[in-house]
Amino acid sequence: MEEPQDNQLNIELSEEIAEGVYSNLAIITHSNSEFVLDFIRVMPGIPKAKVKSRIVLTPDHAKRLLLALEDNIAKFEMINGQIKGGGEPNNGMPFNFGGPTAQA
Repeated sequence: MEEPQDNQLNIELSEEIAEGVYSNLAIITHSNSEFVLDFIRVMPGIPKAKVKSRIVLTPDHAKRLLLALEDNIAKFEMINGQIKGGGEPNNGMPFNFGGPTAQA
């Protein structure tokens, strides 16, 4: 009789990827077959921002990500208290940090 196979997945994380990428703005678009998450870093006084990372997901994986985020936020808030802000989507977009406007 065969022993049950271990259903483990070995995941490799390179040093470069482990450093992460800071983002303070995410833009989400979708088609009928995929969701695209663009992560952007907006800086005060700089009118132009670049996409720092793009993740493309199937609709099924996008839904799993949503559920995982909801679960993790609930756990975080149980320990640390409610996260302030967040409100309605597209409110408080960090396009203007209140600093001087860049001029060329």
